[in-house]
Amino acid sequence: MVSIANSGPEPMQELITTAGEAASDVPGDLPGDVPRDEPLDVDDLAEALAQQVLANADLGAVVDAIRAALRADVAVTTTDGRERVTRLSEMTQASLVKGDLVDPTGRLRVERIGAEDTVLLDGSRVHRLPVATPSQPLGHLVVVAGRELDDSETVALRRAATAVALSISREQAVSAVENKYRGDFLRDVLLGRAGSEEFVREHVVGFGWELGGPSIVLVAQLDPQPAGEPAGTVEEQRQWQERFADAWRQVVGAVSKSVPVADFGSEVVTVLRSPGIQAGAQAGNEPGSDLVMRLVRAVAGDKGGGRRPFSVGVGRVTSDVRGLPESYAQAYRAVAVGRRVRGGGTTTWFDELGLHRLIAMVPDDVELRAFASDVLGELAGQTEEAAALRETLQVLLSTNFNVAEAARVQFFHYNTIRYRVTKLERLLGPITSDHNLRLDVAVALKVLEVVGG
Repeated sequence: MVSIANSGPEPMQELITTAGEAASDVPGDLPGDVPRDEPLDVDDLAEALAQQVLANADLGAVVDAIRAALRADVAVTTTDGRERVTRLSEMTQASLVKGDLVDPTGRLRVERIGAEDTVLLDGSRVHRLPVATPSQPLGHLVVVAGRELDDSETVALRRAATAVALSISREQAVSAVENKYRGDFLRDVLLGRAGSEEFVREHVVGFGWELGGPSIVLVAQLDPQPAGEPAGTVEEQRQWQERFADAWRQVVGAVSKSVPVADFGSEVVTVLRSPGIQAGAQAGNEPGSDLVMRLVRAVAGDKGGGRRPFSVGVGRVTSDVRGLPESYAQAYRAVAVGRRVRGGGTTTWFDELGLHRLIAMVPDDVELRAFASDVLGELAGQTEEAAALRETLQVLLSTNFNVAEAARVQFFHYNTIRYRVTKLERLLGPITSDHNLRLDVAVALKVLEVVGG
């Protein structure tokens, strides 16, 4: 048991030292089911934690001190339950899994842990306290003990949450500057303005990154709010983006610390470099697809804890740094086209886009819209009638203008489709007999899917 009564410099140092040793002890060295002989001195614990924060101790050291003082397993998570620092024994982790408090990607389901104690199957009690500054939620402090915490320990837990908030805030302030510098440089690389390949490769070594060799660029964007739901304030949107970027950094960092990840404000960009990624791979066997989908699933989790839906675009493989700008442009286009054509929450490879890929490579959206308008006329409009006719037209094209089949697909009466065919020919021309016109119309519909009406 760690005693911190009558705290002064020596007891405080004893707490820090003992906490460091406890972090490497086998489970059971900090018994969580044995009542404390005397109340925990809350003020001494708070002072010891404050001194650690002031001494620039990392979050792990602060968590170690909390674990030693409370004689319980401790974890600090992000707001959506991603683990920042974990000091959980294997037995505790197994109990949390059995209690359905861990999702398949390892995220702690903090939303299922209420303000009151949550009792696990083995009798352990889970306590959760929010960690926040006056203006920003930062995460959760989770404590698992084999007993009910007494009054002094409950108060100590609240004071500990304050120390954790200070530690996270300090780390965030430092990392914000570093992330911005790294993000700015990666943006320059992906826009082709960072200098020579040799300079870029040498420069990113200082970030702990590796660039070069077969690589693909991923662009991940939060999906817009569904129609009818509030878009969120500017501050809320900023916090959503920050949490999203942090999630990508944590997930990718668990795979490799050398993979560049940066937040560009409205998107998170990752450059995956892997021996398994080969330049020139064919569509349908997308390079790195297993790794990409593993990352996407880990970031998405089970959608709990306030996670927001997102879409991902993946560019073509490039063999060297000089090709990264093109792969980035392709990934950026793929995420936009994929969301428009397939809806939100999708992952789209540029090479999967088919005809959409060729359209997406045309840089002038104004010219594309003009082409669609010239071919489709009033069908390119935004009215409900135009949208309904475009839907029927797409079905007719896919069924080679088989009216009976189109009626079955759209659950319409045969005569309704015949009427629409007549109207479409009046608006577009002899589309049932002119194959060149039919091709132009099919392309124009794809253009609208890419650039919108």
